Amino acid sequence: MGCNLQLLNAIFVTSLPAFNPVQWPFNTNMTWYQSLTLLELLFGVLFLGLYIGYLWRVRRVALFFGQRPHGIWVKFVLRHLYLILIVIAILGPSFGAMKKEIKTIGKEVYIAVDLSASMNATDVQPSRLEKVKQEIQRLITRFNSDRIGLMIFGNDAYLQSPLTYDQNALQLYTRTLQTGLLPYSGTNYEPVLQLAREKFGQLGNSPSAEQKAKILVLISDGEDFGENVEQLAEQLNEQQVRVFTLGVGTTNGSRIPVGNNYKRDQEGNTVITKLQPEPLMKLAELTNGQYFEVNDRVSEVSKLINAINNIEGELRESKTIDVTANKYIYPLALALILILLDTLLTIKIVRI
Repeated sequence: MGCNLQLLNAIFVTSLPAFNPVQWPFNTNMTWYQSLTLLELLFGVLFLGLYIGYLWRVRRVALFFGQRPHGIWVKFVLRHLYLILIVIAILGPSFGAMKKEIKTIGKEVYIAVDLSASMNATDVQPSRLEKVKQEIQRLITRFNSDRIGLMIFGNDAYLQSPLTYDQNALQLYTRTLQTGLLPYSGTNYEPVLQLAREKFGQLGNSPSAEQKAKILVLISDGEDFGENVEQLAEQLNEQQVRVFTLGVGTTNGSRIPVGNNYKRDQEGNTVITKLQPEPLMKLAELTNGQYFEVNDRVSEVSKLINAINNIEGELRESKTIDVTANKYIYPLALALILILLDTLLTIKIVRI
């Protein structure tokens, strides 16, 4: 009977799985690393029921021989005490505050997407814009600890989403991107660079703002009809804003779908749009950024993500936070002592 009881104890204790840290609702001064679920409670009720059955059987045997089984309660209390202590240790009681210094990395990232008509070209499948939307969603998930904003531009530039940590909102905004959102089909980098300069300038010049990396990811096929791009790029560089450019398309080019036909020029010739990496390379160079490419063969978005991550080593801020320490060792040590005592302590319930 003793072996069966120890087996039940072991089954109950080892059945407790690991869960995420939770706040204990009954005591604001104590936190618990684990939480009990319905499964553990069912095992506890099962153990208690079997143990009560064991006690009832021992009592019947003792009464049959005309004896009183007072000693059984010693084992009952002892075993339940160390069982409760083991459960407490598994739950991970945390109390007592201590100071801990952590290094946090700050980045403010705006993603600017070209929504000119040329982004509907299909030299990159399924189209330049659809491929960009897929890559942006992947990029957003890789920077979940940083604030990200979304801009759209063509001949004009607009703020689609301000800087936010809300990835779900950013994913939603990204999925709704289409060239029809803008009234004109041309491309001009000047408005989007001016908009980026204004938005980064609004972040202020406080010490905490200066410690954050400011990054503009500009995505386009390289066709630019602006004039003051170099001047704006220099102003961004003075604000310590790095521009990483992502060229989308192929140098062979493709036709631009317009309804059921293709775009034509004034002379009736079919317009062929080609990737022009030179303006994007120059813009990145002027702002201490880098140029990457997405074409029909490769996507360098992973390299873009790594390049932005490399900036993390340059700009850091230090914070001191209060943390609680997991004190599981104390109830566990006491439980082990009681288990040892249970092993060494022999009590005769029935004397024959």
